[in-house]
Amino acid sequence: MTSTQSKRKPYVRPVEKGWWLKNNFYIHYMLREGTSVFVSIYAVILLVGLLRLSQGASAFQGWLNALSHPLSVLFHLVVLAACLFHAKTWFELAPKAMRIMHGEEPIPDKPIVLAQYIALAAVSLLVLIVALVA
Repeated sequence: MTSTQSKRKPYVRPVEKGWWLKNNFYIHYMLREGTSVFVSIYAVILLVGLLRLSQGASAFQGWLNALSHPLSVLFHLVVLAACLFHAKTWFELAPKAMRIMHGEEPIPDKPIVLAQYIALAAVSLLVLIVALVA
């Protein structure tokens, strides 16, 4: 036995599978983190759409036809709900992650969250206008 090895076993704390189900904070955290999977899947779907667009009109039309399938529409509704929940929790988290000071006092969370919702509405309206005009 070398001098760096120990005769004692390290203590390994037993962890139950559903440890996070016992605390509302952890449930909320796991739900928020779980929604990122849906956001990632949707990003891949959009990238596939760009790939199909680069392959020509017929490939892109096939991708659009696949999106019109009822299971695809249902999946997109689930993804929309997950994205909205993800955005809501992200907006609520932002003021805690980066404190903005006004003099010696931090700006309260509510105006920061409200500003994010206003920016989201403005950008969404702009994208809608551009999409309708084009």
